Amino acid sequence: MITVYHLENSRSERVIWLMEELGLPYDLQRFDREPTMMAPDVLKTISPLGKAPMIRHGDTVIIESGAILEYITNRHGGRLAVGVNSPDYGRYLQWMHFAEGSAMARFILNLFVGGYFPGVDPDSPLIGMAKQSSAQVLQFIDGELAQTSYFAGSEFTAADIMMMYCFGIVRGPIMKTDMTLYPHISAYIAKIEARPGYQKGMAIANPKKA
Repeated sequence: MITVYHLENSRSERVIWLMEELGLPYDLQRFDREPTMMAPDVLKTISPLGKAPMIRHGDTVIIESGAILEYITNRHGGRLAVGVNSPDYGRYLQWMHFAEGSAMARFILNLFVGGYFPGVDPDSPLIGMAKQSSAQVLQFIDGELAQTSYFAGSEFTAADIMMMYCFGIVRGPIMKTDMTLYPHISAYIAKIEARPGYQKGMAIANPKKA
């Protein structure tokens, strides 16, 4: 059985959601953040970085949500992956990695300089650059979703689980993005939030928000 180490309000919600979508049994180990919002030191006994998400499967410990989702789908849930011979395989790989490689990098920068940390000069050019960069990514994503039902094509896949987490940051109380500017993203979010697997996964991952 896979053990999922889950830190509240973290990317590990992706792993719980995936397990619920696939209907796989798992052992959930839940951890609260410290008052500083950092992860508790006990997570370092599992992996030296002490960050979530992490899973343990037998003697194997894996970190990084993208790697975890690929590991689980390749071994246990192929229906949420895209085969290498599929014409959608390239899109699937792109969005699996775009989530953290391009989208979250820009959104987190926007989050930090835009108010997450006090004392940032609101007139700093960095704030304008961060907002512009985030808007550019969102415009790109919105244009892509105008052409397809899900990120990898016509079917829901693990790439959607990777990307959906990004929109929680975008819509959060710091960035406060006007989502009416991105109608295709908004429609996509509504469709994903209606999924029973998503609803169950989020209720388990974030019960304080339920």
